[in-house]
Formats: sequence, C-alpha cells, structure tokens
Amino acid sequence: MTLRIIFMGTPEFSVPTLRALKEAGHELVAVYSQPPRPGGRRGLDLQKSPVHQAAELLGIPVFTPLNFKDEADREQFRALNADVAVVVAYGLLLPEPILLGTRLGCYNGHASLLPRWRGAAPIQRAIMAGDKTTGMMVMKMEKGLDTGPVALTREVDIGDNTTAGELHDQLMLVGARAMLEAMEKLEGGDLPLTPQPDDGVLYASKIDKTETRIDFSRGAQEVHNHIRGLSPFPGAWFEVEINGRPERVKVLASDLAEGEGDAGTVLDNMLTIACGANAVRLTRLQKAGGKQLPAADFLRGTPLPPGTRLG
Repeated sequence: MTLRIIFMGTPEFSVPTLRALKEAGHELVAVYSQPPRPGGRRGLDLQKSPVHQAAELLGIPVFTPLNFKDEADREQFRALNADVAVVVAYGLLLPEPILLGTRLGCYNGHASLLPRWRGAAPIQRAIMAGDKTTGMMVMKMEKGLDTGPVALTREVDIGDNTTAGELHDQLMLVGARAMLEAMEKLEGGDLPLTPQPDDGVLYASKIDKTETRIDFSRGAQEVHNHIRGLSPFPGAWFEVEINGRPERVKVLASDLAEGEGDAGTVLDNMLTIACGANAVRLTRLQKAGGKQLPAADFLRGTPLPPGTRLG
C-alpha cells in the first residue's frame, strides 16, 4: 500500500524529500512549486525552481499557481484526490481550502525545534542567536504560521563554526528521512500528534539587507555568529577603503580569536579584527564580483595591514 501524495516545495532544500518519497514507492500525483522567476546573467530568462526541475526529471506533473485565491486552482488541487500533501519550503501560506483539500491533511517539514523559530529563516536565525541545537520537525499544518501539532522530531547539533550553508545541507537530508518515516507511520495509522507548547515561541523573520552589515562594536561571539549565520547567502559584509575608494567585502567564515583594540581595527597580519569585546579572525572573504578566497590569498591581492579600520 502506498500513499497518493501531492508534494509542495520550491528550493533545493526540498528536493531530497521529493526524491525520497518517490524512491519509497509512494504515488506522487502532482508537484506544486513557485512559478518560474526571472534569472540568468541578465535576468531575462524565466528559470524553473529546483523542485520544478526535479519533478520534471521524475515525470511528475507540476503546477505553479501564484497563489490559491482562484477557485479553479483550489478545485484542481482537490480533484487530484490525494491522501496527503507534503510541504517543504513551498514559500506560500496555504489557505484553509488547501489545508483541507486532501484526505489526511498537509504535513510540513520545518527546519527548527518548534515553537522556536517559526517562519521564513529558521536556519539562519538559529545560528545568529548562538543556538547549540536545532532540528527538523514534521508537523500537521493548520491556519497559523508553523503552529500545528508536531508528529516527529529529529535534533541536530550546531557546531561552534557551523555556517548556515553547512547546516542547510545537513538538515535537508535529515528532513527527507524524517518525512519518509512520518509518511510510513501515517500510512499505518500510527502517527501521533503533539500540540506545540505556548512557551518559547520565536519568529524567524526573513533576512533583511539592512541587517547584513557587520557591527564590530558587538562582542566577538555575536559577530562570529552573525558571519556564519549569513554564510554563504546573503553574506555578512564590511566596508573598507581599497585603492582610495570604499569597497564592500563579504565574510564567509571566521574564528574567535584573542585580541583587543578599537572595534573594527585590524590587529595583525592574519586578519584578526578587534570587536566590542575580544576579537574575531576572518578566514574566508570575497570582494564584489570576485571569488571566495582564504584570508591568506585575499591579503596577497588586497593588503589590509594592522591599523586598518573596517566598518
């Protein structure tokens, strides 16, 4: 016996779950993904999402409604006669007719330990906050934002230097296995649901451009968390004068270091930077339009001697 599943997802993060469900023998009756967006070097080509592309390779029909306000889109969803909808980073808050549009409901794979970090950017926010643990949760969806009862939890440790990109890649595989297990339990009628607690609710708002600039007046641990929480995208950055003009430089990795001085000052020839308390060593950087480089290679092309101020 297999489940008739509608899969709903958009980015690369969702693809392993889609493939796992297909490989397990479930009947993927349709995939829903965000509509193709402008892309390419000039932004003129419409590019299908990673989930859209993966679904086509698997021979699964793909639908890309802008939203579900149109009754025709809602009816099309219901007409698929699916047992369940599996949702992983779809990018759209589902209206009640969709939540109720399958026999068993909609189940979401969410990258946090709910109710902590509900919302759009749980991976980045967990690292930026200095969390030591996160995970993947499978929950049954309801009208609220990530408020539904939890069916299954898989915890993952966050290392001291783990970046958002590294944690993303780990969690998308953990999430695929968790969802596969949840669907097996659902199929067997043995998937318990536990309401989320009222305490500990935090919201992981989307990362805004205005918060990506590094503030070296903060403590070194906060600066380090900020850098790794935004790596590789969108990237934390500082500005420095190079060849007589200000340039923006992204920092993709750092380490905690010993050192004191005015916040934002380069302290040595290894890119140790003074913070409001202690210091960080910048270990991987990227100039606008350039490649990511280890600090030593970056400094060979862009000297930042001790005393240089970063801002």
